[in-house]
Amino acid sequence: MEEKERFEQVTPLLPGDKVLRLRKRIRPRRRLRITPNIPEVFRFLKDVATRTPLIPLILALIGLWLLSSWGIYLAERGVNEQITSYGYALWWSLTAMQTQGANAPGPVTTSGIVIGSIWSIFSTVAFFGVIIGSLYAYFMLPRRRPSREVISAIQYNLEELEHLSTDELEALKDVTVRIVDAQISRLKERSS
Repeated sequence: MEEKERFEQVTPLLPGDKVLRLRKRIRPRRRLRITPNIPEVFRFLKDVATRTPLIPLILALIGLWLLSSWGIYLAERGVNEQITSYGYALWWSLTAMQTQGANAPGPVTTSGIVIGSIWSIFSTVAFFGVIIGSLYAYFMLPRRRPSREVISAIQYNLEELEHLSTDELEALKDVTVRIVDAQISRLKERSS
């Protein structure tokens, strides 16, 4: 059974006017989800890690962090009373990456300052570049079309036609004919 439309009284615009408006049905509000969907978060992180170069880039960044920390430790050892161990040099390098080198106390020797400044600039750019680049690569994966890659390879081979051997020319011909035939059959299916 249909629910009757209910009208509500609205303040009149002029004396003597009677204005009615249709009362909207109030829909229940969606509940705000406070906790994230943990399995989906892990699936997303796994996809990003497996389908992009995130892991090798992070490993390279960690290697550079360890190397620059070692350089700062060697440059500051015995001179700087604040950087007395390799562990503190690691800590200083990590905080230099996060604060763009504005953390104190820092290196005091010329070689330590040079290593620290190069590290702080490079690491900040590389760290955020790795994250942004990996996420960009992940979200651009669906837009890649393997057929375009094949077509560009065919175009390259056609430009180098004079330098190809007989076997390469026959393989190029077979692939080209198959691609064209598949495209023709797709177009015929769409039109019918």
